[in-house]
Amino acid sequence: MAVLTPIFYRGEWVGFAANMAHKSDIGGIVPGSGSGQAREIFQEGLHLPPVKYASRLHTVKEIEALISANSRTPELVIGDLRGQVGSNRLGERRVAELMERYGKETVLDSTEQLAAHTESIVRKAIASWPDGNAEAEGFIDHDGIDIDSPIRIHVAVEKRAEEIHFDFSRCGDQTRGPANIRPPLVQACCTYAVICLVDPYLPINQGLGRMVKTTFREGSVLHPRFPAAVNTYMPTAHVVVEAIFQALGRFVPEKRIAGGSGSAAMVLGGHSAGAKRGYVHYEIFTGGTGARWGRDGVSATAFHLSNCKTAPVEIIESEFPTRVERFELLPDSGGAGRWRGGLGFVREYRLLQDEVRFSLRTDKHRIEPWGGEGGKEGARGSCIVNPGAREEKRLPSRFGDYVLKKGELLRLERPGGGGMGDPLERPAELVLEDARQGYISLERAKLAYGVALEMKNGEPVLDRAGTLGLRQKN
Repeated sequence: MAVLTPIFYRGEWVGFAANMAHKSDIGGIVPGSGSGQAREIFQEGLHLPPVKYASRLHTVKEIEALISANSRTPELVIGDLRGQVGSNRLGERRVAELMERYGKETVLDSTEQLAAHTESIVRKAIASWPDGNAEAEGFIDHDGIDIDSPIRIHVAVEKRAEEIHFDFSRCGDQTRGPANIRPPLVQACCTYAVICLVDPYLPINQGLGRMVKTTFREGSVLHPRFPAAVNTYMPTAHVVVEAIFQALGRFVPEKRIAGGSGSAAMVLGGHSAGAKRGYVHYEIFTGGTGARWGRDGVSATAFHLSNCKTAPVEIIESEFPTRVERFELLPDSGGAGRWRGGLGFVREYRLLQDEVRFSLRTDKHRIEPWGGEGGKEGARGSCIVNPGAREEKRLPSRFGDYVLKKGELLRLERPGGGGMGDPLERPAELVLEDARQGYISLERAKLAYGVALEMKNGEPVLDRAGTLGLRQKN
């Protein structure tokens, strides 16, 4: 939900303070509002057009009542909305303080100058890239409904002088399930990629928007027709970003990056014993990043468009009827390469009450994170209920409302990132260190990297002669 507050200085409107934040639940057919099997946007929760939420420094009670009546966690949602208003109020004061100190015209003029400064930096950087065309594609597992049909994301990039254009018109068609995203989010993906390749400390302003030119095909997965379902947008956006990076690697080869784990959002919802209202256990996490040209990937982290950190075990266990029994890196999940992909992780949850409604929105359970320049793919993710038991069940990467029982075990395995460059070119000493850290097994060192390791006194050691023989064979 976005909250916008007009800013007035000495009775004259001078701009807006604005912020946007996730809400734990805004209705819809599943707890957390994000069903991986929604077929239209009306199944994804409450729709609020721009409405006046605060008047004369007080919230409008009728609007709060309407929102509360459509949420399983009304106290959290209203509390967060009031926090957003408070944040904007601080923004109002800060702008007024700036204008008192420097003058209104100076502050307003500086915003345009800052945008022009950002635009100038980006134009100069793009002008230094070679002219040309590049294409890339990626695939999403499925849309949650047609689970045997991967979804194509395609981008064609044209770079001329100091301008760059992204054409997404050859992407797959609009999906029945909620894998669709809208053009503004795709444009944000393009802007994000440009920031990463030019300068991660660029001032973020409208100057960046002037640099991103895009083309879409209406009725496609990136430009769906209303009322298309869109709630599992982030896994799709990650595939878009990786396709963009793959294409832009043609122009900035020293900043190439392999495919990563994508993002995940899981929800466990229900009613705590004796409680009138429901709870929503909501987590967002990613996994391993792809290796970069010149550096290994990063393990078990948020990256690309994701901005949420993995929830601490202590918070989960103190707030929800869930026990985390396992949380650790997955050995051998990072793709082999001259630079290794980051590792994914596994997290296991023991359910402590009955009738827990489980939904998952993620990707890359069928399609591995890709490797680059001879690097190997990262490991795929998985979602398993009661692993190893007779009643074990594997669930797809997108679904809604699977009911879990008290005592059942839920395992989520997050993918690792793809590798970059020929694995046989990775220095044997780095392979040895990976084994010492538990990132790879001895078998993986031998088969993927051509490095012979043996255990001595409980520690892996390098067999140089054996390694030479293995790498000569390959």
